[in-house]
Amino acid sequence: MCGRFSQTKKKQDIKKRFNLTRVPENLPELYNIAPQQNAPVILNAFPNELALARFGLVPSWSKEEKTSYSMINARAETIMEKPTYKRLIKSKRCLVISDGFYEWQKKVDKKIPYRIFLKNDEPFAFAGIWDHWGEGENEFYSFSIITTTPNKLVAAIHDRMPVILDPEDEAGWLQETPIDRVLAMLRSYPAEKMDAYQVSTLVNSPVNNTAEIVKPV
Repeated sequence: MCGRFSQTKKKQDIKKRFNLTRVPENLPELYNIAPQQNAPVILNAFPNELALARFGLVPSWSKEEKTSYSMINARAETIMEKPTYKRLIKSKRCLVISDGFYEWQKKVDKKIPYRIFLKNDEPFAFAGIWDHWGEGENEFYSFSIITTTPNKLVAAIHDRMPVILDPEDEAGWLQETPIDRVLAMLRSYPAEKMDAYQVSTLVNSPVNNTAEIVKPV
């Protein structure tokens, strides 16, 4: 599962890293993105723009404006077996922009939160699928993050990890790419390029959104 992540890089850094022509003027620093909150994404419908979309997929066919907690993530291994996910992986893919994510290591009597990130401290992109719901003022975009089996680093903390796309795969993820090539991108990111450290339990509450959350303890 990937249920919490962050994106705290500056507007100009995101614009340069992903070669964008449009980024929201007041891009917020998001230290603790949780389900139901808005997060920065690049939709394949608008590949040169950064948008904000709701974390937790609400399919266009849904009768209600709500999301199931189970739809924050889509498993790479079974994504072609779920009708909704199968449709979206073929036609509505997105880059979910991040600079780190959180997982909880289970101990006998507690769970210890860790922040996991790239050693080069660059922003990166999770592989995501998206949809839109509603019309006019009620319309919004939402997304799920695709997960896979963990690499050696993450496996010591959790049994799943989000798919972090190789930078050279990002353009193909947003383009009309054959589905077999798309599915081949859904793999765990190399452990040697990543690092992790323990963080404060402030991250446990989604109402907390401060720089203290990303500091090691």
